[in-house]
Order: sequence, then C-alpha cells, then structure tokens
Amino acid sequence: MSDPSPSLDRRNPRPRLSRRGVLVGASVVALGGLGVFGAKWFNVTARAGQKGQLSVQQAHAAAKAGDIVLVDIRRPDEWAHTGVGAHAVPLDMRRKDFVQALLAHVQQDASHPVALICARGVRSRAMTARLTKAGFTNIIDVPEGMLGSGAGPGWLKSGLPVVRPE
Repeated sequence: MSDPSPSLDRRNPRPRLSRRGVLVGASVVALGGLGVFGAKWFNVTARAGQKGQLSVQQAHAAAKAGDIVLVDIRRPDEWAHTGVGAHAVPLDMRRKDFVQALLAHVQQDASHPVALICARGVRSRAMTARLTKAGFTNIIDVPEGMLGSGAGPGWLKSGLPVVRPE
C-alpha cells in the first residue's frame, strides 16, 4: 500500500520542507528586508567617517579651510535644482575631459586631496575608483551626498550652505 502523504516521513510525522518552499520562504524574507531599508538599500554599507570618506560636515569644513578640493560631480540640471555646496567646484562627471579639468583645479597635483560628492553617494563611489585608476592618490568619498543616503542625511538636510551655479 502506498503512503497517502508523500511529504510526511514515517519516522518523523512533521511535514518536510520542499526545495520550492525553502526558496519561496527565502524570497519573501529577502523582499521584506528590502522594504525595511526602503530607498537607502544601495548605500547602507557606506558610512561617513570610514577611511577615505568624509561626512558632509567634515567635507564642508575642509573645503572652506582649503584643505581639500570638494567636487560636485552631478549634472548641471541637478545643480540648478538644489544648488551646489558652498566651497564646492561643480564639475560634471560626464565631461570627456573630466580628468584633465580636475587636474587643472588641483594644479596638476594628482596627490592633492579631492573629495567627491554627488546626489546619494553612488556616483561618487564609482568616480573614486575611476580616478584612483587614473593616478589620483588622495580621492575621498562623501557618501551621504547632497540628498542623503544610508550614510547620513546629506548636505541639504544637514542645513549646510549652497550656492547657485553660474
């Protein structure tokens, strides 16, 4: 006589989990976790203050003191919408001559401290890697960005000053 319930083990009457059940359950947990983190999912591992990173307050103070060149790498339409952080240089990262333009701002010194800020820290992280490969040796990321991220509230919500781009 065949067993009417193939999902039960005769030695252990509890139902066994099928592969499909495990996968479905794991998917539900994973998707639920994304909902908890909301829009900050992409940058939750970057925390301002880690090696090679500055908070927006630190970046503002260092740029104001002339210790770093703070570069806003966003697009011109983004600068027009929110303004550019005070003491930051607006330099669109999509420019074909971006590296040369940045070198001009640091008097051709690729070891000069340069901090990069974008909207939410994603582009600045990518550009940090790109500039390091191009020979820059002191690139600093501002992972909070202008709008905030998992690293912190960002330049605007922190109440730091902005200027309108020319």
